[in-house]
Amino acid sequence: SAQEEILNDGRFSCVARDPRFWEMPEKERKVKIDKRFRAMFHDKKFKLRYTVDKRGRPVNYTSAENLRKFYALSESDSDLSEGDSKEIAVKKKKKKKAKGKGEGDS
Repeated sequence: SAQEEILNDGRFSCVARDPRFWEMPEKERKVKIDKRFRAMFHDKKFKLRYTVDKRGRPVNYTSAENLRKFYALSESDSDLSEGDSKEIAVKKKKKKKAKGKGEGDS
């Protein structure tokens, strides 16, 4: 009821209609990263175990939980990056073969 009183007040009525104050949609909350960075979810270099929080209270969680909370692997980008990486690898092989032939002649 207190929330309704605030929204009915003329001074704060614009808050309900202003998109700056809307809650962010669930699917837009996480930053989408491609598969190049998926190792950070299971690599030991990215995993820290915390015993106290920033205020000194005892806790028992890892930084990997925070990573899962804020980041998500993007499905569509990973498919695109696979095709791009394969094309780049094929081009590099062709360049190496061309360089190898040129060096042998000189």
